[in-house]
Amino acid sequence: MLRPVEMVKIGLLGLRDDEERILTLLHDLRVAQVEPLSPAEMAEFGPERGSETLRRIGDETLRFRALLTALPHVGAPVPRRFDSVADIFSAAAAVPVDNEVGELKREDDRLLTEKKAAEDSLHLLGHLTFYTDRLEYLRSPNLLTFYGEAGPEAFSALRASLPPSAEGRFLVGPTADPVRFLLVTRPAGADALSRAAQSRGVRLTALPAFARTVPEETADLTARLAANAARRAEIASRLEAIAREWYPTVAAIEEALAVENRKAEVLAKLGASRAVFALEAWVPKREEERLKSVLQNAVGGRLHFYEVPTHEEPPTMMHNPNGVRRFEFFIRFYSLPQATEWDPTLIFSIVFPVFFGIMLGDWGYGLTILLICVWMIRGFPGAKYLPRAGKNFVKLIMGPKGMQQLAWALLPGCVLAIALGLVFDSFFGLDLFHVLFGFNAPTDPLRAVNSLLLIAGFLGLGMVTLGFVLGALKEYFHHHPRGALGKVGGISFAWGIAGFGLQVIHQHTISLTPTPLVLGCYAGLAAGIGLLVFGEGPMGFLSVIDIISHVLSYTRLVGILLASVVLAIVINDIAVIAWHSSLGPVVGLLSAAVVVLIGQSFNVILGVFEPGIQGARLIFVEHFSKYFSGNGKPFRPFGAARTHTVSSIGPDGQAVPGPILQGPPT
Repeated sequence: MLRPVEMVKIGLLGLRDDEERILTLLHDLRVAQVEPLSPAEMAEFGPERGSETLRRIGDETLRFRALLTALPHVGAPVPRRFDSVADIFSAAAAVPVDNEVGELKREDDRLLTEKKAAEDSLHLLGHLTFYTDRLEYLRSPNLLTFYGEAGPEAFSALRASLPPSAEGRFLVGPTADPVRFLLVTRPAGADALSRAAQSRGVRLTALPAFARTVPEETADLTARLAANAARRAEIASRLEAIAREWYPTVAAIEEALAVENRKAEVLAKLGASRAVFALEAWVPKREEERLKSVLQNAVGGRLHFYEVPTHEEPPTMMHNPNGVRRFEFFIRFYSLPQATEWDPTLIFSIVFPVFFGIMLGDWGYGLTILLICVWMIRGFPGAKYLPRAGKNFVKLIMGPKGMQQLAWALLPGCVLAIALGLVFDSFFGLDLFHVLFGFNAPTDPLRAVNSLLLIAGFLGLGMVTLGFVLGALKEYFHHHPRGALGKVGGISFAWGIAGFGLQVIHQHTISLTPTPLVLGCYAGLAAGIGLLVFGEGPMGFLSVIDIISHVLSYTRLVGILLASVVLAIVINDIAVIAWHSSLGPVVGLLSAAVVVLIGQSFNVILGVFEPGIQGARLIFVEHFSKYFSGNGKPFRPFGAARTHTVSSIGPDGQAVPGPILQGPPT
């Protein structure tokens, strides 16, 4: 789990007659990332050339994707099988609904446009009830008519700033705020009018070419909308009837053509001669033997399968258990690990919840955030009732899938925060058990700052040490002995400075007595600096400062915890003062409730962002910097899952016996 899946580059040399079968297997197995053939191999073979068949596949793909988009999804079709490209073309030629579906879809699009225009016109007419004459009186080749809405001040400013060249005339409605008005002006003053309206934030809408009165036009548009809806319902009903008969066939053919298109894209990476073809691909090492066996079995042994020696950086494929896999989101967000370095997802999945729980440390906040996370995981039920501003703000931060991934990651941290909150007897900053039952908490974070800082320091020392250990192993595996010694020097210096600091804290002075502990500290410091400089050169001196700052940086775990506790206490104290104010018991109680609701809601938001951001930062910066390079290339295997089709070749490489729903429906 601490390493990405080991990759190996393989090569295939096979007969052109077996090329289609091999590509189908590679597509369905989805274990090989096909790469462009190396220059040396390409010089021997030359590029694979496309054919007229590929062009026809592309054309048919566009045709059936359009059909699939136009037809409603009806039911779950039974998967179909096509034994060859000729079978796909034969089934495609038997589908006769293109013209009818196209005409219906174009008509529906036109009706939808008309519907939108009619609705906009109806909305505008709803604001023009103050105009009782025929609307055609407002139309003239020498006049322009606009409808506008504005606040009283903006309307007065627009009216005062209208240039004389516009010769504007206003017809104002009865409402005072907002002011609704009609403005008739000469075309020569249109530009000046537009600038004046824009500068004052007044939106003007050109009046459509209405002729009759507002009630008559409203009745006509309402009737047209009803006819529009009836016709669109007829079109939807006809499309559904066509889909019930043809959707399974169309979906199967589209998917089969998509498979052939993916094969065509791969062909550009192959090399070929008149009789043979060559292919290179990255595959997981654990899949190499199975892939070799299946391919050899499929073509009766007429295939040369070999490993390609290379110094290229392999693509990265992470493989973690289900619970740990949810934290891959954070690692990918930071940077995908290289295939030849450590995969830190397991470390992140353990350490991040611990840091989050420590910094939150309140069972009221922990329970609240836990419930919010459960709500997010369940798909945000009832989210439509939330204020639009809040929803838009959340969408700016992260999409729904990302929010669900974040919720899963915060769950264990919330559980730990609840546990620590019970130990601290902290419920939204209130020592609830002490108030209700007279119970004294085992630990009060405000009175145990020294102990908590010591624990945070040891956590930092452990994380920095683990980072250097992984860094040393990485350098060793990459045959960089000096780099490995530099990482060992970092461990030595970190422990030396920690021992030195503990000694100063304990004795309140720098001890010069040559005790074993003192000598060990000085030896660790000296050895650490020497190895850092040896392994990293002059940059080793800068690493000394980094190590000290990185270890001390973990004390922010306590700082954020204390900040949250103090802020909660302040909010509660202000609420108590408001409750006992001279404004009376009712007003005081309402004021206290408002203070608690707003203040504690703000602290809950901080309880998500601060521990989340700072916890991730401590791992990304202070820990990852010791061994993690990132910038890995994702493993993208050739192929895709089948939904509406089944392969004509089984997973063992043998042909699947018997057709499955061959041919178009009768």
